[in-house]
Amino acid sequence: MRAVDLRARALAADAAARDAVLAAPAPTIRACVVVPARDEQAHIVGCIDALARQTGVAPSDYEVLLVLDACCDETEARARAAAQAHPALTLHLLQGPGAGAGAARKAGMDVACRRLHALERPSGLIACSDADTIVAPDWLATQLDAVAAGARAVGGRIMLDAQEAGELPPVVLERREALASARMERVLAEAADDLPREHWQFSGASMAVTAEVYVAIGGIAAQPALEDEALERRLTEHGVAIARPLAVRVTTSARTHGRARRGLARDLELADWLERRSYRGDDYGLARVQELRAAAGQAGSVSVVLPAREVASTIGTILDALVPLRELGVIDELLVIDAASVDGTAAIAAAHGATVVQESAVLPEHGPARGKGDALWRSLAVTRGEIVAFLDADTEDFHPGFALGLLGPLLADPALQFLKGAFRRPFRLGDRTLPDGGGRVTELVARPLLNLHVPELAGFVQPLAGEFAARRSLLEQLPFPVGYGVEIATLIDALRHAGLDALAQVDLGTRQNRHQSLRALSAMAYAVMVAAERRIHGDGAVALAAPGPLALPHDGHLEVQQVAVEERPPLRALTRAA
Repeated sequence: MRAVDLRARALAADAAARDAVLAAPAPTIRACVVVPARDEQAHIVGCIDALARQTGVAPSDYEVLLVLDACCDETEARARAAAQAHPALTLHLLQGPGAGAGAARKAGMDVACRRLHALERPSGLIACSDADTIVAPDWLATQLDAVAAGARAVGGRIMLDAQEAGELPPVVLERREALASARMERVLAEAADDLPREHWQFSGASMAVTAEVYVAIGGIAAQPALEDEALERRLTEHGVAIARPLAVRVTTSARTHGRARRGLARDLELADWLERRSYRGDDYGLARVQELRAAAGQAGSVSVVLPAREVASTIGTILDALVPLRELGVIDELLVIDAASVDGTAAIAAAHGATVVQESAVLPEHGPARGKGDALWRSLAVTRGEIVAFLDADTEDFHPGFALGLLGPLLADPALQFLKGAFRRPFRLGDRTLPDGGGRVTELVARPLLNLHVPELAGFVQPLAGEFAARRSLLEQLPFPVGYGVEIATLIDALRHAGLDALAQVDLGTRQNRHQSLRALSAMAYAVMVAAERRIHGDGAVALAAPGPLALPHDGHLEVQQVAVEERPPLRALTRAA
């Protein structure tokens, strides 16, 4: 028997099992309301109360399918208690597949569709809301009226809880309104019928389709999140217009910590973070940083590290900007860790006042250093500052503000653990300079990877910036890729160790550095992808892929380039072993 047939049978058996636990639908049912819930004990009672108090429809006209998606709290118990307080309400509890809100919603909508078709009611309504949402008293009646008037899909107006929204920075709400205006323009531009289009929304908190349409479009997509957006696209592809009357309205939570990896809570969390955790380097002048450093005492001791390879043309100028900061007490240690440069980098650095070490001379038991990340990792073993700031040594327009901006927020806020530099990256092409043409690996590799797999980090302007600072207590817990994967790796690992609110970025203005060839960037991108893959899919996935040399076709033959992708263990693990 083919695998597809086996899967189809398994799905049919699963559907039958879900339906078997439910009593047959009442013959008067006109609508099934689907609500996915995962660990919603704080909101579920309010949700059920609102659904039970619907006006304009009889309790016998609808039923509620609450899909419990691997709940570990009191959601189920509180839902049952809420239902007992409303004996006229028909509430069915289903166990979801435990694969995210989208999969739970699909499970509920599939059941609802079968129940309505069993009643030979194809125009019956499959309505959806969320467990952290309060529907208006006439929410269901208004949607049924819309269907009676010809609508086959209905999107409701979704408002944020006023109290929770009031705790967000005002600019977050302003940006949300600007986005809403843009989307509303698109909705109006697409209008080709007489259905009401009084708002732009079609979201899991309030969306509905008829059972007939649900079958015709093939149901809702089986995906963990953003299933509402996928459903809207599927409706559009099948030519099903969405009615969007303002009279269909709900109020949903404006919390910034949701259980879905994507969706409203994540969007608000990222917008809130972007507003609160984005700093301006210009706000941290010398006098202010001196004051912050003095107030921090030993907890604010600072080591500045510059990994260097063949940077004789820039290292002296950079150190001339940093050495005065050391003399003024802002910096405690200034280290250049050199990669055996043959252009005199080490001698120039020493002459300009830095402590210079050769990277392979540090922790020599681990063999020769293999790249930039290896140098950063080894530098932790020969520095003592509680705050460690890494600066690239090939910056052509370096100024003291690069260091002051990286140190200021960490010295000012003990809750911050990790700070990335953000800047504009001009691209110089002969006599021309493109203002934002630099950062090609960032825009073509790192940013898409983060948006796809670690969307919490999508707000970082320069996720691959070599200018970053962190507390030693965090850095010593992190593994370090030996090569160019170090920046994306430390960013992802910092998120998982410390949480998004402990991470921040600071605008350092404009940074001009040496441009590398596309071939060189290809190797860098390869290292970035392997480091990200290890964190997204695990060591096992990387081991199965067995990343080898980078093959580069050139002039009819194949060049093979070795790219360092191995990793060093957390330094703290070595300390414990010793």
